[in-house]
Amino acid sequence: MVIREQLRPERSSLGRKLLDVPGYALRLFVTNLALPPEEIWRDYNHRADMENRIAELKHDLAADDFCLRQFFATEAAFRSILLLFNLLGEFQSACRFPSYCQPATLRAQVFLCGPLLGRAGRRLILHLFTSWGGLQQRILLLENVSTYGAPTSPKFNPQTAT
Repeated sequence: MVIREQLRPERSSLGRKLLDVPGYALRLFVTNLALPPEEIWRDYNHRADMENRIAELKHDLAADDFCLRQFFATEAAFRSILLLFNLLGEFQSACRFPSYCQPATLRAQVFLCGPLLGRAGRRLILHLFTSWGGLQQRILLLENVSTYGAPTSPKFNPQTAT
């Protein structure tokens, strides 16, 4: 199956060209799925981004550089990294970022604020480093996180739970 996609100026088409057709990118799919071409294109297009997520797991969360003595310990460590990756994705949903942020970007821009706990008289004060941008730049982020309603399963009804 061949799909012809019209090129858009705001998004460049990556990959090799099958044929040189001005204004269009042609994509070739060999599959045994009996779906409409648009659904096959969306499915495979979504899968293509998995390589980027795997690279993020390896480079940003060190998912490729550990091996413990026992298999199940290694599996538990890897599953913990996957859980962290999923929690970071949920955190991005809560923050309502306009686009996807890699784990290393979140670490540098959000989590590494360098706080110091201090005192002013008898009150505890949290001092944030100015290189982080200060609290004023993060108020919208904190408000978005505090008003975030965690998604739950439609089967879960807290009124009938005992």
